[in-house]
Parts: sequence; structure tokens; C-alpha cells
Amino acid sequence: MRKTVLSDSIEIGGKRITLETGRIARQADGAVLIRLGDTIVLVTAVAEKEPREGVDFLPLTVDYRENNYAAGRIPGNYYRREGRPTEKEVLTSRLIDRPLRPLFPEGYRCETQIIALVVSADTDYDPDILGITGASAALYLSDIPFFEPVGGVRVGLIDNHYVLNPTYEQTRQSRLNLVVAGTEEAIVMVECGAKEVPEEVIVEALVFAHSEIKKLCAWQKALGEKLGVRKREVTPPALDEEVVRAVEATWGAELRQALDVTNKTKRESQEALDQLRQRLLEATPEEQREMAARAFEFLRERFFREDILIHRRRPDGRRFTEIRPIECAVGLLPRTHGSALFTRGETQALVTTTLGTREDIQYLDSLEFGEIERRFMLNYNFPPFCVGEVARLGAPSRREIGHGALAHRALEPVLPSEDAWPYIIRVVSEITESNGSSSMATVCGGSLSLMDAGVPIKAHVAGIAMGLVMEDDKYAILTDIAGAEDHYGDMDFKVAGTREGITALQMDIKIKGVDAEILSQALEQAREARMVILDKMEQTIAQPRPDISPYAPRIFTMQIPPEKVRDVIGPGGKVIRSIVDKTGCKIDILDDGRVHIASMNKEAADQAMQLIRELTMEIEVGKTYVGRVSRLTEFGAFVEIVPGTEALLHISEVAPHRVRDIREVLKEGDVIKVKCIANDGMGRIRLSRKALLMEQDRSTRRRSDDRSRAEDRSRRPRR
Repeated sequence: MRKTVLSDSIEIGGKRITLETGRIARQADGAVLIRLGDTIVLVTAVAEKEPREGVDFLPLTVDYRENNYAAGRIPGNYYRREGRPTEKEVLTSRLIDRPLRPLFPEGYRCETQIIALVVSADTDYDPDILGITGASAALYLSDIPFFEPVGGVRVGLIDNHYVLNPTYEQTRQSRLNLVVAGTEEAIVMVECGAKEVPEEVIVEALVFAHSEIKKLCAWQKALGEKLGVRKREVTPPALDEEVVRAVEATWGAELRQALDVTNKTKRESQEALDQLRQRLLEATPEEQREMAARAFEFLRERFFREDILIHRRRPDGRRFTEIRPIECAVGLLPRTHGSALFTRGETQALVTTTLGTREDIQYLDSLEFGEIERRFMLNYNFPPFCVGEVARLGAPSRREIGHGALAHRALEPVLPSEDAWPYIIRVVSEITESNGSSSMATVCGGSLSLMDAGVPIKAHVAGIAMGLVMEDDKYAILTDIAGAEDHYGDMDFKVAGTREGITALQMDIKIKGVDAEILSQALEQAREARMVILDKMEQTIAQPRPDISPYAPRIFTMQIPPEKVRDVIGPGGKVIRSIVDKTGCKIDILDDGRVHIASMNKEAADQAMQLIRELTMEIEVGKTYVGRVSRLTEFGAFVEIVPGTEALLHISEVAPHRVRDIREVLKEGDVIKVKCIANDGMGRIRLSRKALLMEQDRSTRRRSDDRSRAEDRSRRPRR
């Protein structure tokens, strides 16, 4: 069937977003071109017609790609084509996936793939928010059973005014970088980086964002009505109530006991549940085992939710606002530049900090600039042993990349600027135990590790994961979620910040959405928990160490005139290499004239700085220099008066008397004193040895005359 071509636009926050469908990618179930400014994203959605066998989850895949041609560039790699996904592409794929996943109907098990391709990119707008709205539109305007459109927006805060969908430049100026996705009824996803912004400002920004999201959702619904799309039918899996009652009657008491982790660990609870499930299946006729297993899982979730909402009791017996026991330690690993161990209940992170020089800086692809530098890196690793499992170690998963990016956002606002502290910083978090909120343990451990390394951060940063259990008008907000609370709860809301305010947020939900009032309560509860955690961290280390590790490189900074940079580098890097060879230092020279000298030895750094000062000093007329004769010619000699700078000593300026052959007076390698007699500022410098010799001769004669007069006076007879 030929698809209807439809194009429409809407103005949001003073900026026009255009959407077109039916002209490109017509064999996909749904495809849209969505545009803001000159940034255009092609988003497609395709779903298999039959459900995937043997899965009890939604098999949804989202792939976002930024093509170099979109910005008019050719990839700089050997193959000159795009390769594996970049970190930005992975994070944006997750950003699109998270608000869509909870809105598919229960029981939908068809393999579904969303692909978002950036096909045009200007230097104003990040395509990620277009990917969210575009993916929703591609699904909603197709026959795929997706019934509730989603809108995605970015909110900035500049001069205390909220800016919707700010440009790249505005985002850099903003105290807030908040991405919000939602339906007409509620917010479904939040991703945020901030510069210590108060909770009430975040709530106001969420309300502002949702008011604009409603317009995007209503717009998509209007487009759907124009196209008259009919959706595929989905039959939710039926649960046999008789089997549920039978399983509850026979196994319910043991199941409740196994779920109670007041006096047992997560692994002990899981082993008890696995054994109970195995006994249930062995006692059930084979033809009913699948239904019995589903009834068992249904009861696990129901018992958990009843305990929370009716009995007001958590699986481990904690109060709703109670945090698990916290232990902090620093300086565990002697050869690392900084290290910390942060433990909260059964979640534990071993975090290290390494300091490097500018040669360790990370370069990332960017649609805006082509390539950008990153001086702070954070890597999050989740090895299988942390949950007592056996698995192959490989490249970082999407989850690991996402958790690392969240912790990176949380810690970056408290780091010193490169001008104030020129080190490159890498933080690595090894999750050694996991039972909920390992990313927030990474934030806490990372802050401790940075202080242990002597990084002058503004303040400690702590993070906490909040949960929500909600049915109808009943709900409970849980602090420091773990185990079943994470698995069966309706929300995972991670909040990180200092005592002054929030630095990072991330919210994922499994229900249709939550309103701003609940989010406001969760933020306030998280703030109270954050203060408790910060108290614990400050008891361990309250201020950055006064000095860095003896095993870290020392970086010394000096400033030279920018126009002298090429002189210090020399032709083909010859001059700077000679300084590195002489001193053993690592030297980085920036275009603005900043020079970073890294060395484990202060004397070597001092030597390198002195050599650079000599290279950049201005040669003054009338001043005397000691130089080395570098080469001889018929008309004179060239003398290196400072490293890399040669000046002409004309044959007529070699000596007071006439010199016929300069080789009779000088030879290459001689070290002589010379006087600068001319400098045109263009590198043409003239020297004189004759002037110094004549001055020396006059001085000698004066001293001789003075001695003679003194002797004459002494020989005169006294009267």
C-alpha cells in the first residue's frame, strides 16, 4: 500500500520543529524526518509480525548514529567511514530507548528496531532531542502497537531564565542541561547535568519542560488522526487465577519468607527463591509448569508491592527514608595516585584516580566541532563477580557506558579549571559488589578518590538512588533502593550533588509516568539522604590532600608570548625535542602561550623552564650575550646567542683591527661574548665583538692611567 506523504510543523519555545513522513524509507513500518534549524534526523521503526519465542521481555533495540556527512566532513580514520558507535551515540541510543520502553503494551514480544540517523547537522542544535520525538512519531504513525506519543525537550538555565532547546553555545553558558521526555499526562524520563542547582529550580524546570512536551504529544496525535493509522492487536498473556491461588496457598508462606532479607544477604535470598521455584516446578505436572512459573513471578511482585503499600515495610526491614550502613576508606592502593573504597550495604566500589599530562587527553568526535578534547575521564566497570556470576569479560556494555557517563556528569562541576590545575584526570570505578545503585557508589567513591589524589575539587559529591512503588492513588518513595525494590519498583531516580545543590539526575520509570509533585518529594527525600552520606564521607576525608602522590607527575606552568610558540617548537619540532632530550621532561605548548612542563624531578623542570625562557627572551640592543659560533662564512660568523636563535657577527665587527680571514680569529664551537648592535624585530640581529673589545681596551687604558697618576702623586716630595 502506498504511504501518504504528510508534512507539518509546530513552534515550541520560539523554535519551529518540522516533521515529514511517507516520502523516505517507505518500506519501514514507520519513518519520519524531523527537523530543527538545519539539523535533520531520519528515524525509522520496524517490528516483526510474530512475537519472539521464549522471551519474557520487550525485544526492543534502538540505534542512533551521527554521520560525518551530516556536518560536511569525511571520517578521519583509515577506512574513511563510520565505525563502531561512539560514546555519544551509545548514550543517545539509551536516551531514546528509556522513555519509549515502558509505554509498549504488556505482553508485546515482537522484535522491534528503531534507527535514528543524523542526516544533516548544523552548529546550533544537538540532534538527541529530535531523536526522542522522532522515534515516538515513527512508532505512533505506524501500525506498531504504540499508543501514547512521547515528546523530548532540553531545558537550559541562563541568567535565571529557562531556555527551551538551547543551542550548543547556550548550553555551555547554562547552569542546567536537563533533558526531559514525557507523555501528555506525565514525565517518563529525566537526564540532567547541573552546576549545583537547588532542588526547587529543578522542579520548576521539570514543570516548564512538561508544559512544552504536552504540545509535542498533542501534535503527534493530530498527525495520527490525519493518517488514520490502524494498530496491530496485542493479546496480553492471560494468567490462570486458579493456578495463582493454588501456588499461593501451598507456597505463599515460604515465598514471603524467602523474600525477607532482614537477616540474610541478597545471594542467600536468591538461592532460597531459586530452590523454592525448583521445588514448585517439580511438584507441578509438566503441562502446567509454565503457568506455575508465571504465577510464582506474579506472586513475588505482588507480595513485594503489598508489603510496601499496605504493610509499609521494606524487604530488609528499613524505614522508607533509611540508608544502608556506609563505610568509607581512602589511600588503600599505594602506587595509585588516589584510591577509595565506598561501601553501602551490599554495594561496593573500588575507585582510583590517575593524574596525567596533556599527552593523555582524550579526543572525541563531535558534530559541532569535528573533534573535542576531554581532560576528565571516568570509566565504570561491572565485572561479573560483583553479583556472584560467571561471564565473559569484553568491551564495555551500553549499561557500563551509561553509568559511567552519569557519574562523570555528577563529578565534573566540582573539578578545578585547566587554567587553575593543568592535570588530566582519569577516574576508574571497579564495582566489587552490587545490590542496587552502583553508579551512585561510583560518584561517592570517585569524590573520595579525587580528594585522596590531591585534586582541588570544590566540595564532596554524593549520590543516592530513590525508588517508587505506586498503584492508583497510593505510593511510597524509597531511599537507597536495593534488590527487589530496584527490580519490582516503578522508578529508579538517581540524584547526585553537593551540599549546595544537584550536579546530576537520572530517572527511569516502568509505569506510564509520574507527576512533578512526586518528583519534588523524591528530590527533597534525596537531599536529606545526600546530607547524611556527605557527613560520612567528610569524616573520612574532608579536604583534598595538600600534595599529590609522589608517583604522580609534577606539572609546572609558565607563560610565553604566543608569537614565540613557533620559536620554542622549532622547525619540525627540533627545538622542543632537544629540550625534552636534555631534561627528560614532558612539555606541552598551547597556542595561547601556556607551557606545561611535567617531570618527576623539580630540578629537571627548572632546567627546562630556563631553556624556554632563553628561547623566548627579547634580544635587546646594547645588551651583552654569551654565544657559541655555529658556522663561519666569508663575510662573518653566525653566533647562537640563545638556543635556536642565530645572529650575524659581520667580519668588520669581529675585532678592532682589520680581519682578512675570519678563520684566523674564530672557529666553529668557540664561546664568545658579543654585543647586540641592531635588531629589526623580524629576526635579523647584528652583533659586534669589536665593540666589546674596544670597550675593554678603553677600560684597561683608563685603569692604567689611573695607576700612573697615583704613582706620580706618591713620588712627589712632601713640603
